[in-house]
Amino acid sequence: MSGPLVIAVDGPAASGKGTIARALARHYGLPHLDTGLLYRAVGIGVLRAGGDPSQAADALRACDFSEGVMADPGLKSEAAGRAASIVSAHPAVRAALLARQRAFAAQPGGAVLDGRDIGTVIAPAATAKLFVTAASDVRARRRFEELARLGLHVTEDHVLADILARDERDSGRAAAPLVRAEDAVLLDTSAMGVDAAVKAAIAIVEARR
Repeated sequence: MSGPLVIAVDGPAASGKGTIARALARHYGLPHLDTGLLYRAVGIGVLRAGGDPSQAADALRACDFSEGVMADPGLKSEAAGRAASIVSAHPAVRAALLARQRAFAAQPGGAVLDGRDIGTVIAPAATAKLFVTAASDVRARRRFEELARLGLHVTEDHVLADILARDERDSGRAAAPLVRAEDAVLLDTSAMGVDAAVKAAIAIVEARR
């Protein structure tokens, strides 16, 4: 297939979709956008302004952030993740961030985007769509280990409870819920190491090109 190569990578929290998306971007020489960081930027903006992530007006005011915020280490915190899951349920917030994401996907050579509604809403005509998932306990362990490496002190039980709550919010929201696109290929990474998961992802993309 000729033309831009747009790869949509969707899936729940800590499924490995970000790692896979970054690897695909390196492999194909494409720009990559972790769209979850956009919502984390909004969430952390609300918290730092003393607002309430569950209030649409507070969340909408935080949507006008600069690109520099995307490099803020605070976006990786669990607080930012929880706030992101809450603000992402507001239709007005999703609408405010829609154009930014679609513009990224429309770059001439293509792009790799990962999130929860890339294949269904942001880039429904993507060349290849992957839905990356893993068992909840596996995802909790991965996130726990990631946070431990960052020096954040949490328990694995707490991380699992947070992931399950986020799954429920992400899948149950009315605005662009987390759902596998009909033409997305399922990639379960529960029993896979990073190298095996990336190899499988590349094979999926190659089969769609």
